[in-house]
Amino acid sequence: MKGRVNASLIAGGLLVGLVVLAALVSFLWTPHDPTLVDAARKLQAPGDGYLLGADKFGRDTLSQLMIGARTTLYVGIVAVGIAAVIGTPLGLIAGMTPRGWLAELIMRVNDLVFAFPALLLAVMLGAVYGASTLTAMIAIGVATVPAFARIGRAATMQVMVTDYVLAARAAGRRGGAIALRHVLPNIGSVLIVQASVSFAIAILAEAALSFLGFGTRPPTPSWGRMLQEAQELLFSTPRLALWPGLAIAIAVLGFNLLGDGLRDYLDPKLRRAHAGS
Repeated sequence: MKGRVNASLIAGGLLVGLVVLAALVSFLWTPHDPTLVDAARKLQAPGDGYLLGADKFGRDTLSQLMIGARTTLYVGIVAVGIAAVIGTPLGLIAGMTPRGWLAELIMRVNDLVFAFPALLLAVMLGAVYGASTLTAMIAIGVATVPAFARIGRAATMQVMVTDYVLAARAAGRRGGAIALRHVLPNIGSVLIVQASVSFAIAILAEAALSFLGFGTRPPTPSWGRMLQEAQELLFSTPRLALWPGLAIAIAVLGFNLLGDGLRDYLDPKLRRAHAGS
């Protein structure tokens, strides 16, 4: 029996859907060229074909927000993908051999990586390879690997003591077959929830890196850089900071609510509690 679709899941899905819709529409249409500098439109107020106004360079704010949504989702998908592809197998190995030297090595390296935040990794990578969207994606992805490894290890250890896994081991199944057939399908829901939460963290990290100049480079629009460009006009033209800040808030809130909703929907204990109520 499946769990009830809760309010968090619906609200999160709607907010995430809004961001995804803006990104998809930007591939086909934007009100104006988001990179076009028009001195005559400098700091234009909303109206006259510019729904949210123009920035200090005369660029359309709405068009930049739409392209920025595409950039944000792109960074989030790649960063979370890197973390999941690397962290999940490490968590599986550590969870299936909890007392082995390999598991101990994995977790100690995991702790070492966890001590380096995404910002510091981006600064280091940027100094070597130059600041770019790729640098931000790699830095955020590597910094998120420990979360997937820890979650994967904890969930794997719970699955490994179940009767069906013990039966499979008694039948002589190899570790790889057990991992693919029994462990991974049963920890998939936990990993999905972690991916949703990590996506929200990746959005914040990308915005922070772009704000500091270590993320997406001009002329590609980015919500974080829109905030950076608006800071000197914060008191005279606060709307320039309002719109990208609101976009970041909506995206982060949406993925966090989606993660909470998925956790409640997929958690077997909560599912039985809902069924009994």
